[in-house]
Amino acid sequence: MPAVVINEPLAVRFVLRGGKTWTARLAGLPNPHLARDLAVGLAGCAHPHGGIGAQNTATRYATSVRQMVKKLTEMGFHGSAADLSKALLLRFWMAGTHERECDTRIVLKALEEETGCLRPGVKALLEGHAILPHPPVGAYVAYTDGEWERMRAACGTVVEDSRRRQREVLAAARTGRDPRESRRHSDADIAHLLLRDGPMSGIAYLEYVSGYVRRRPHGPDGSYPALRRVREALFPTPRVQTAYRLLFGMYSGIVPDGIADLSLGDIEWAGDSTILLGYYKGRRGLEGATPPVEAVRLLQRWLSHAEPLRRFAPEELQEALWIACEPHGVNGVLGLQRNNKPQRDFIRDLSLLDDRGERLEVNRSRIRTTYEERLARRGWTGRTTIDPNHTSRTEGDHYVTPTTPAQLDAVESIIEDGQADVLRKALPPVVLSSEKAAEAAHAFPEAVRRLELDEGALDELLGGERDVFTAACADQLAGLHGPKGKPCPARPWVCLLCPLALFLPRHTANLLRLKAFFARQFRQMPVEQFLRSFGPYADRLDNEILPKLAELSKCAVDRAHLEVADDDTELPLRPEEISA
Repeated sequence: MPAVVINEPLAVRFVLRGGKTWTARLAGLPNPHLARDLAVGLAGCAHPHGGIGAQNTATRYATSVRQMVKKLTEMGFHGSAADLSKALLLRFWMAGTHERECDTRIVLKALEEETGCLRPGVKALLEGHAILPHPPVGAYVAYTDGEWERMRAACGTVVEDSRRRQREVLAAARTGRDPRESRRHSDADIAHLLLRDGPMSGIAYLEYVSGYVRRRPHGPDGSYPALRRVREALFPTPRVQTAYRLLFGMYSGIVPDGIADLSLGDIEWAGDSTILLGYYKGRRGLEGATPPVEAVRLLQRWLSHAEPLRRFAPEELQEALWIACEPHGVNGVLGLQRNNKPQRDFIRDLSLLDDRGERLEVNRSRIRTTYEERLARRGWTGRTTIDPNHTSRTEGDHYVTPTTPAQLDAVESIIEDGQADVLRKALPPVVLSSEKAAEAAHAFPEAVRRLELDEGALDELLGGERDVFTAACADQLAGLHGPKGKPCPARPWVCLLCPLALFLPRHTANLLRLKAFFARQFRQMPVEQFLRSFGPYADRLDNEILPKLAELSKCAVDRAHLEVADDDTELPLRPEEISA
């Protein structure tokens, strides 16, 4: 099960992606009945039934549940979830934040799906939109070239210095002996011992070399400051790990939470300099990437750097990619610290400054934004949006919001063109009989005005001089679907929604061929893909154009049915458009 409710003491144990477990503790809350009900809803939100698949998400939801129980108790509510009222929930949500409202809404929906215990008014409230507006989201501003290079150089210096020191200590360890026997306590002897027995604290080292417990060691690592120096040179520290992770983000552009949760099993080698990397994106799930060569080389260096420490890692950290040496860890080994303290210490120690001379704040999401922005400057067009989890609207609000008057004018022109195109597609199709042009003009004055036709042009349309495959075109050089002044490049079905198209009984056979083509495509394509590709055209053809033609000339429609062979050779198709 992805999540299990533990009754004594009350808690919810999640099994997260990658097999990790995390427990949300809900015991000791002032309303145990409500807490028990919300624990059931919280468990129902676990992936794959809900959106909780990462520890930080589970922590946020658990915090929201605890806050809900406490706040409702302060409001005088002591019942279970079945006793909640619409008015009480509104009071609670209005006094909180948008995030708390969304989290508790989802938990209550999961509880209702599991037990069906909520009142009808509460269920109706949960189906509606959020009460509180979403707070404005600021765009991540890319680092300048100077800030980017200073950060890259600083991380690179830390990585190269740590690798150089490790090579020196590893070479010295080959000549070292057990310090208990040699009594020299040289760097080579200490390195020999640490490579054999793993990272040691000062107290553990003194106990080993002296044979008794030294209760009051001097200094942070006992009487031997050389121990700390050798240990930090031999095994990667949180500071070195931070430098590697920042550099990996700068080289690969992978989302921060994806980098943080990487394990050895996520790396699939496809050659000496190519890897297939699988990682979890918090809002989307499992994704894959093929990082650039410089990111692959950095990853190879990290694996080599961490190899001496990995031999002493506890079982739960054996597959973790990011490990570090700390005496208070299990066997002296720590996994990735989530409190960001190593990163803050790293920036403070290096004294990194931004272009204004102030302390440079390192934000991993800004690193990813800068990576994408630098790719775009090199003419990269590999993706239509910066983040595949963003809609085009969100992407525009975050990254391409116009700021100058010229940009605003250009955006408004694009919007106006798009709105005009939507309005044109909403106009009903023009379907005429084969009567004289004068009679048609008299019977359809609105169509003639919309197509901007004179009597001569209408004669050409009705006479077949302006025919395309599915209709007669009022102006093939109008530029609605291509460059103005050039013949229209649109595919045959695009004419079904074109405001310049005029449909007559003589086009019925080709329209029926197009209908048969849609039917063949529907049989071989997923419904969602068909609706996205051909849905609006098929709907216009079936519900508007063909019924009107049948009204005008049923005989023409009946004859056309006999001419249709239901074969792709009847249509002007490209090779990739042919039905399977």
